[in-house]
Amino acid sequence: MEKITNPDFAKQQNNFIDELRSKGRSEATVIAYAKDIEQLLNFFSSRGTLRLQQTSIEDLESYKKHLQDNNYTPKSISRKINSTRTFYRYLLENTHIKDNPAEKLAHPKFETKPPRVLSEMEYRALRDVSRVDIRLYSIVELLLQTGIRIGELATLTLDDVRNTKDGINYIYIKASGSHPARKVPINKSAKKAIDEYLAIRPETEEDTLYVTKNGRPLLVRNIRTTIDKAFERAGIKNAKVNDLRNTFIAHHLSNGVSLVTVSKLVGHKRLSTTEKYLGLVDNNKPEAEKSLKDL
Repeated sequence: MEKITNPDFAKQQNNFIDELRSKGRSEATVIAYAKDIEQLLNFFSSRGTLRLQQTSIEDLESYKKHLQDNNYTPKSISRKINSTRTFYRYLLENTHIKDNPAEKLAHPKFETKPPRVLSEMEYRALRDVSRVDIRLYSIVELLLQTGIRIGELATLTLDDVRNTKDGINYIYIKASGSHPARKVPINKSAKKAIDEYLAIRPETEEDTLYVTKNGRPLLVRNIRTTIDKAFERAGIKNAKVNDLRNTFIAHHLSNGVSLVTVSKLVGHKRLSTTEKYLGLVDNNKPEAEKSLKDL
């Protein structure tokens, strides 16, 4: 994508990105916003627009149609509209524009697929094929039993595996971007899997919990690729790493764990994010907080 040539546009984009960073947004989020706004402003430049004060709802609708004509999916367009709205709110709050035309920009309609949750047969099969690799099994078990994000798992250190004075084991998830730090309890199954991995973990000066055979930190892409191959060996189709997190959420909700508790455990910023899993819950199951190993 071409860089922004209009000096005023480039200045406003840079200031907008600086503000996002000052608010603690994650670097991935900042990069996504930067690309979306760069695309928007380049579109305006191609139409001869010189000042953002000149843009109207008609200009934004033309941009939306431009995306549709270039085969962007409704979901991608919706995300770009969110970026556009956030950008225009910034412009209004900082008095760069007098009115906010983006408020009237409607999202395209699209169907949101429900979260993919592994069946009991699927997650048992995944565990079975993972047991041949102690590190992989530890990773799968930790993701499945805690619901943490793959990025959070990749940044865990040895010191992040802790226990309380009462002997309750937990992992400490550091603050990242707009996500605050939190403590996530780990059950006996997850703790055992971690301990078995630590017994064979390569000696290294790195304090990252999961490392390669050469003692270097195991990256997100390495973890994702390894689990994808395990899904394939287990005969599980159309599954992704995040489905382990989905499975944790849906399972605990179906077993009577409160919406608020589950939301805090997995680090959702909004309760509404957790609520979308309620449609997957089997209300006929007994209300008992069980771990996946009990099934």
